[in-house]
Amino acid sequence: MKKSEFIWLDGELVEWDKATVSVMTHTLHYGTGVFEGMRARETAQGTSIQFLNDHVDRLYRSAEAYNLEIPFNKNVITNAIKEIVKVNKLKSAYIRPLVFFGDGEMGLLPQDIPVRVAIAAWEWGAYLGDEAGSKGVNVCISDWQRISPKSFKPYAKGVGGYMNSTLAKIDAVKQGFDDAIMLGDTGTVAEGSGQNIFMVKDEQLFTPPIETGALGGITRKTVMEIAKYLDIDLEEKNLTREDLISADEIFFTGTATEIVGVVSIDKIAIGDGMVGKITSNIRNKYLEIVNGKEDNFKHYLTLI
Repeated sequence: MKKSEFIWLDGELVEWDKATVSVMTHTLHYGTGVFEGMRARETAQGTSIQFLNDHVDRLYRSAEAYNLEIPFNKNVITNAIKEIVKVNKLKSAYIRPLVFFGDGEMGLLPQDIPVRVAIAAWEWGAYLGDEAGSKGVNVCISDWQRISPKSFKPYAKGVGGYMNSTLAKIDAVKQGFDDAIMLGDTGTVAEGSGQNIFMVKDEQLFTPPIETGALGGITRKTVMEIAKYLDIDLEEKNLTREDLISADEIFFTGTATEIVGVVSIDKIAIGDGMVGKITSNIRNKYLEIVNGKEDNFKHYLTLI
């Protein structure tokens, strides 16, 4: 990771290496925190943050789901996100707001413990590698099951829940794959280790409903809008491993991942084993949007 100069911490700009917390921080012990990941890009209009309002809204929804009362209003957080990119002189950046319980009484019940907020931004390239966009990725079906909505709140970006994703990612990489696909508690497809998933069959687009345990991703939502814009039929439905194996195309979506084709599952080629036409069309449109080249979607970009 290439360090930036400052991190926004509890309303103040703090030097990167001095933005520290106590080892007795409640969230460090029990995992009750929430976060967002967002990107800023250099566009012809200037450096712009993608889907800023959507990310801030979800941060607050996630915090509410896990009983974290953010001690700043949305305007403060929104301005802080813009400020941290600007003060670090970043033209393009990955941005990570984090809301967490600070130190106080130990125990599962977080009573009288302050809620703290940190916002960092740094240069970060393609999450799955520079060639993933053009060549796609090879994945496996994970032996780890996606956390059930009956036992967790997977629709919120909770810190502790990503232990589940980490197990799947580590196992996949150890086996020589780029990433993993996780099944939900009913045995149907949920999502990747940290991405939503779409499949193409007979030129129609399918994605699992969030009831499977999939995150209600912002890039997922954008792809749904792109599909409508491009007149591609889309349906949310339960998908099985067999559905994926027989698909014409599959792709992952996410803020870090962006849109990346899946070219094989468990060493079985998907379609012709290459990134498909519909995947490429959707990816190209997405890149036009986030680079400020698509007038119909410019409202999703916030100039800093």
